[in-house]
Amino acid sequence: MLSIGEVAEKCGTTTSALRYYEQIGLLQPPHRKNGKRVYDVEVLGRIETIKLAQSAGFQIQEIKQLLDGFDLQVAPSERWRLMAMRKQNELEAKIQQMTRMKTILANSVNCDCLSWEECFNDNIKKN
Repeated sequence: MLSIGEVAEKCGTTTSALRYYEQIGLLQPPHRKNGKRVYDVEVLGRIETIKLAQSAGFQIQEIKQLLDGFDLQVAPSERWRLMAMRKQNELEAKIQQMTRMKTILANSVNCDCLSWEECFNDNIKKN
């Protein structure tokens, strides 16, 4: 059994982050010993998974789905593969949107149009 401070230290996080993970349902409430949180060692793997998912850009709801939103028969590797494929598609759409935005802004920087309509029409033609 580990104290909240020990878990935070081993995972390179803060105790407030651990309490937040509990509050939003990413971690189950730990056992209490003399009123203090004590965790099973297995929590370390779950926290590392949460941190990995966060660094890959997953939102809280997506992390909840990854950890608890699949049938228990679905292996963690399959869960990760499915979620990663979905996230890659989402990122590709965002990249395309941002590329369009960048092009519009680049075209607009050199704009010398005399009206909004003219500027708008110029940007449509260029894109």
